[in-house]
Amino acid sequence: MSGYIKVNLLDLSEMGELEKVSKIISDFSCPYNLDVEEFLKEKALMFSKQRIAVTYLVFASYRENPALVGYFALTTKYFHIDANKIGGISKNLFKRIKKFAVHDKELGKHIIAAPLIGQLGKNYSNNYDKLITGDELLKIACDTVREALRIVGGKLVYLECEDTPSLLRFYEDNGFYNFGKRELDGDEKDKMSGKYLIQMLKYLG
Repeated sequence: MSGYIKVNLLDLSEMGELEKVSKIISDFSCPYNLDVEEFLKEKALMFSKQRIAVTYLVFASYRENPALVGYFALTTKYFHIDANKIGGISKNLFKRIKKFAVHDKELGKHIIAAPLIGQLGKNYSNNYDKLITGDELLKIACDTVREALRIVGGKLVYLECEDTPSLLRFYEDNGFYNFGKRELDGDEKDKMSGKYLIQMLKYLG
């Protein structure tokens, strides 16, 4: 997307830019989702080095200097869909999704491996959040997934979010479909409200 620069955090690390990276990350603020802020400051670099999840920093020009406006993190995850409980997914779309699934007869479910947008957030420090919309940041993340899928195959991207009307509407407006729930893991219960996360996917045609 024009106007923004996407930088792989791992590339910065391998270029020996750790001091600069640490300064950039330390100024990141996301008061609306502290888990997003905590991940970038405490886990993103380590996860990138270990290839657990790769973080991409997104910059925009601000007063002739690059400003960190947001970031997203990608990994791969298995999830399953019950053919009898496909939520907001139409039958026609489910037929396309099944092409990338393995049917587990014992569970009676379709198992799918797909890129996961594990984190996505804007930087509210210095009003940098006004330099990019959530729609634009999400599009950059999805376009990055498309690039990866052109190499390894597939047409699906997956994410999980809290069960709040504004979040669900945001992702649905951007082409994601609600297809189920996942109960929170032990370490997630201390950081999030509720007992589960909404599972959503998008078919990247």
